[in-house]
Amino acid sequence: MNPSSIRRLLLAFVFLLLTSTASFAQSAISGLARDTSGAVMPGVTVEVASPALIEKTRSAVTDEQGRYTIIDLRPGTYTITFTLEGFNTYRQEGLELPANFTATVNAEMRVGAL
Repeated sequence: MNPSSIRRLLLAFVFLLLTSTASFAQSAISGLARDTSGAVMPGVTVEVASPALIEKTRSAVTDEQGRYTIIDLRPGTYTITFTLEGFNTYRQEGLELPANFTATVNAEMRVGAL
């Protein structure tokens, strides 16, 4: 092999290594949903949306302690929406999620119109 071929092979290997590492750089969003009195809210649907996701949206439901976690998210810009019947929708837009990071997004839900 000549030096030029070795250099190309080495560059291709480095590129492959870097791109495969980036695909495993997964992040998460987690947090807590409460009402305006501070009580935890189970059963709230939490949806994250981003062009970075292949499926464009992912969702979870808060547990009995009002907590949720959405894992395996790609780095990118996200919109998080909290919904529960009888309460106003809570939305946070423009969350920049870096690689290998868990962002905490909490929501305070207000009672909606009866």
